[in-house]
Amino acid sequence: MIRKLREKDREACLAFIKEQPAENLFINGDLEAFGFEEDFQEVWGDFDEDGQYRAVVLRYRKNYIIYAPSSSDFDSINVAKLIDQDNQTNKMVSGISSTVNEVIPHLTAKPKRKREMYYSKCESIQTLPLPSLPIKKATVKDAPRIVELYKQIPEFDANDDREEGLVKNMEAGVSRCYYIEDGEKIVSTAMTTAENSMSAMVMGVCTLDGYKKNGYASACLIQLCSELLKEGKYLCLFYDNPEAGTIYKRLGFEDIGKWVLNSY
Repeated sequence: MIRKLREKDREACLAFIKEQPAENLFINGDLEAFGFEEDFQEVWGDFDEDGQYRAVVLRYRKNYIIYAPSSSDFDSINVAKLIDQDNQTNKMVSGISSTVNEVIPHLTAKPKRKREMYYSKCESIQTLPLPSLPIKKATVKDAPRIVELYKQIPEFDANDDREEGLVKNMEAGVSRCYYIEDGEKIVSTAMTTAENSMSAMVMGVCTLDGYKKNGYASACLIQLCSELLKEGKYLCLFYDNPEAGTIYKRLGFEDIGKWVLNSY
């Protein structure tokens, strides 16, 4: 049985998703930030015959995130019908691939685009020799220099409001960043986004050309992860470059599946 969840369902729903905090980084973060009663956000639970949770589906604006600890046990057909009822264009369906792929065949429309990335988590960080340059924690005043670095990283998406978003997230306490600089120029960073009480997403791990092979990005990442792990939070990240994956695994990250994004 699938039904819409309300504020009265908060405790039981959070208890269910907190069984796998890394897999539910986005669902937990959105529920903590916006709850169950906003127009732009809806949450549904799928229950077995005994009233126990089998899955949770969260809609944040046009994005549906599906979570089920056991992909074969939830009602994938009616989850698909739920998503089909939404007439919005440019919808997205995302989550761990083994779960999302149970739903996709039952949707009326077929995905226009599909992206699949490795999804990793970190519960303990490995220490490595650090470079001699100091590693600094960013403040909102550093946002313009951070964005200037990101503009020079080819694999990072261009975004005209990137600086505004970064400042907003840092002020809200859902993003933090460590960096290494050379003079006034930031040359390497590691950052979080979507921080919540259980976990945080790592992003913005990069080093400017000409400064690579010095361990700068690894040093920033170690500093960042060490701080969050002391707070009792899981670290999660996406990657699709196997070479980058090797570096992350050496630092203590382990793959927990693939994260898939289907655009409609």
